[in-house]
Amino acid sequence: MNWYVVYTKPKWEKKVAEKLTQIGIECYCPIITQVKQWSDRKKKVEVPLFNSYVFVQLKEGDRNSVFQIAGVVRYLFWLGKPAIVRDEEIKSIKDSLKATNIAEVSVSSIQVGDRIKLESGAFSNQSAIVQEVSNTHYILVLEALGCVLKIKYK
Repeated sequence: MNWYVVYTKPKWEKKVAEKLTQIGIECYCPIITQVKQWSDRKKKVEVPLFNSYVFVQLKEGDRNSVFQIAGVVRYLFWLGKPAIVRDEEIKSIKDSLKATNIAEVSVSSIQVGDRIKLESGAFSNQSAIVQEVSNTHYILVLEALGCVLKIKYK
């Protein structure tokens, strides 16, 4: 069975993943903990690693069964076909999120248009093209996954 990427309504990722699990569909919604700042307090909040995306594992013929869940919009397509995520990529994301040791990231004169290979984190061993470099963040295009990654630094 293949892993597919389901696109959800904004902020519905966890609800969709829960409902898919209830009807017996294997799914994965990677969650990270972030500290959010309000005017009067700080709070740790669990948020999805990928906004509006949930990974589902099912047979090709069962793909339409996800649409019985409220909040599911469509499948993510890549080159005109439903995007398929390899098992090792899902495992890599799970392993990276379980890791308690955070690797230090070092940056050395990265220019727009450079092709780089990510060495650690959830996207280790993925190649990316640098799309934007600013004082606060980098924007990388991960062609193999068909997504854009924004890395903020302090």
